[in-house]
Parts: sequence; C-alpha cells; structure tokens
Amino acid sequence: MGTTPLIDMLARGIGSHAAWQAGWDGYTEDELLAVPERTATAALDALSERLRENYPFFHPHYAGQMIKPPHPIAIAAYATAMLVNPNNHALDGGPATARMELEVVQDIARMFGFATHLGHLTSGGTMANMEALWVSRMLHPGKAVVFSSAAHYTHKRMCGVLQIPAIEIRTDADGRIDLAALEEVLATGSVGTIVATMGTTSLGAVDPLDRIIPLARRHGVRVHADAAYGGFFMLLALRDAPPIHAAPFRHLKECDSIVVDPHKHGLQPYGCGCVLFRDPSTGTLYTHESPYTYFTSKELHLGEISLECSRAGASAAALWTTLQCLPLSSEAGLGAIVASTRAAAVEWSALADRSTSLLPFTVPDLDIVTYMPRTAPFTASSVSAASENIFRTLMEREVRPIYLATLTVDAAAIAVRHPAFEADRPTAVILRSVLMKPEHRRCVPELFREIEAMAMNITNGENL
Repeated sequence: MGTTPLIDMLARGIGSHAAWQAGWDGYTEDELLAVPERTATAALDALSERLRENYPFFHPHYAGQMIKPPHPIAIAAYATAMLVNPNNHALDGGPATARMELEVVQDIARMFGFATHLGHLTSGGTMANMEALWVSRMLHPGKAVVFSSAAHYTHKRMCGVLQIPAIEIRTDADGRIDLAALEEVLATGSVGTIVATMGTTSLGAVDPLDRIIPLARRHGVRVHADAAYGGFFMLLALRDAPPIHAAPFRHLKECDSIVVDPHKHGLQPYGCGCVLFRDPSTGTLYTHESPYTYFTSKELHLGEISLECSRAGASAAALWTTLQCLPLSSEAGLGAIVASTRAAAVEWSALADRSTSLLPFTVPDLDIVTYMPRTAPFTASSVSAASENIFRTLMEREVRPIYLATLTVDAAAIAVRHPAFEADRPTAVILRSVLMKPEHRRCVPELFREIEAMAMNITNGENL
C-alpha cells in the first residue's frame, strides 16, 4: 500500500476546515487583508528562493546536528489546526486542541511509567527545563541545582535567570556525570535538585539514573530528568531484549520531573517540548488569578499549570494526529523508528572500530556517534586539522555533499582511550554524526565508506 502525499493531506485538511467555516453565517473579508495574487506569488517565490540557503535536513546525507523535518502527517495536522489558530493557554482559546494536549501528555506520562502526573506541552525543551527548575526553586528555596559539565548549557543559564545556585559536576570518561563527585557535593547539604541528562547533546551520553536515584533519596534531593533528546528511547527500554542500556530509563518513573522534546524523535515541528511532574500537587505552585481568561468552563485550564501563556494549539494537534498514526509502542510506531536510528549508530560505531582510517571516540548510548581520523602523528593537533578538513571538504563538494558536525573534546579524554595519542594541546576537534532519521539505517555503509575514503586521502596528505 502506498502512502498519502503531503499535498493530498494538506488539501484534505484545508477542505475540511473550509467545510467547517461554511457552516457559519457568511461574512465579507475586510479589504485591508486583501493581497493581490501577483504580490502573493512573488512573495512566496522569494521565500522559496531564500529557503534554498538551508542545508538538506531531510536527506540521510545530512548527519550533522539534531535537526530533521517533521513527519508529513504532523505538517498537515499543524497546518490544518493553524487555520483556526487555537491558543492552548485556556479552554476558551482552544477547547479541542487543549483536550488533545491533555491526551498526548497523558500518553507520554504513561510511557515513562508515571502512575500520576501533572504536565503540559511547551514551546521547547529550554522552556520546559526552566519550568522544572522553577518548581525546584519553589520547593527548595536557596538550594543548588547540580548537573554534569556535559548537560545542556541552558541549565546553567536558566539557573542564572531564576537566581538559583548552580553546581557543575565533572563527567567520567564516557561523558556521564561522575557519581563520586556528585556524592561529595550532595554531602554538603546544599543541593535541592539533581539534573540527570538522558542523552547529552554532544555524545548522546545517558547519565546513570538508576544509581542517581538512590543517592538523591538518601540526601533528600529532587531528581529532574532532562530527556529532551533521549526520552523516546524509553520505548526501547520497555522491550524484552532492549537494544540500549535500559536501567537508567526504567528508573525515569521515580523522577520528580521529566522533560522530553517531541520536536526531536517525536517527529514534530519546532517548537514542541513537554514537562511532566510526578506529583500532581505541584500544580498548587502555579496558583494565580486572571479575571478575564477563564469563563466557559470550570475544568482545569492548561494556563493554570504553566509558566507560559499563549501557546500554539497546533502543536498539540500535530502531536495528537501523529500518535494516531505512529503510536508510542515499543515494537511499532515511534518505537520502531528509534530502534532504526539506534541500529544505525551501533553499525556506524562498529565500522569505525574496524576501520584503518577512522576510529571511534565513545561507544554510543543512543544514536549519536563520535569518531576521529587515525592520523600520523596521532596528536591532538593532527586529529583536529584532519577532522576539520574532512568536515569542510565533504560539505563543500559539488557532487554528493555529506554534512557532518565537529565536536571539541578534552584531549586527555582521547588519551585515556588510546594510549598512543599525544595531547599536544588541551583540546581536540573530532567528528560527530547524529543519525536521528530512520533513513540513516540503510545509508550507513555508503556514508561511512565515503567518509572513510576522505579520511584516508586527507591523512595521506592529499587534501591537507
């Protein structure tokens, strides 16, 4: 069976909206809103031309940053809902999409194993994390928030905004929070919340949540899981034979709060984040009065449990529709998709391990792979120069360009893994690929072969 083209999905959504509009009394659109066809066509053509400046995020040859287009069904659903332009701050602004939001948030909470929850969608992971840290400050005033040095930089920034003491903890050789250093800080009694990162943006490393939880409980500290990137890998942890290390994910249900970004592995348009609290009584912290907002219903309004006010109801509509087609299932739907991206990373890492011109930096926890050229001499300077050359040359070639990313790492971390490595400078630049599209699975051999050949040429001096 074939799939419905995006243009047909959009036409169906627009047609349905037009039929709904036709049921209301007719009116004449104000002439001030009128745009001549020639003007509109010219503007859209100019837009299309400007958009060509983007990199091909949709293509498997793009394996650079954490970016990919949303699923066509999400695009169609978002566009259809935007014709109404609902605001999910209150039921008055979007009764249909507000109920969809409650449903999808409940589905996500159930995926993580929360028996009870309070939560909502946000405009992205940054806002979701800030909200979780705000709750932490309210519950533990004056207490610090701790996170690893590999955690997303916005944690430190949001602590500054919220005027919360922030403590950065060093990472171990695999990019995960160092538990010994964490315990030392917890022993001071100054900590209110630990942030466990379930998929760092650099390595995709997953903090050992299964070991963090007992530490936190022993010291009376909250645990917040930043699962913005890795949250949907929970579906793989639920399998009988998980293709990831499942223990950290299986302890997510014990966290006090969790953040996940559906606009990453949930196939949604930007921006769509989600924040969840295990204890529904957290909602009392949001108490406020608004004399004009809530008047058509006595039910809970999402604006009553959110720091944000206006939020696009179209985000909820897009996620709700997507989950009707690709459910939160460990074996099918989104589970099958993240299983494919995970398999791509495992295969890529194995190829790097066997390569004569590339070698892995770390073993991937999720679907982000890091690797470097085997240079002679094997020094931080040589590896950096070769990595930057590979990155630039592949991206700029006219035929079949390949888009990777570079990552600056502590040179000593390479020396730990590879004793022959010489840290002749403090840091080294290596290569990084985010394999978050299921199409990457089939393209791994081809992509790796081309990168490997380029690395061989460059390290032999042909492109230096």
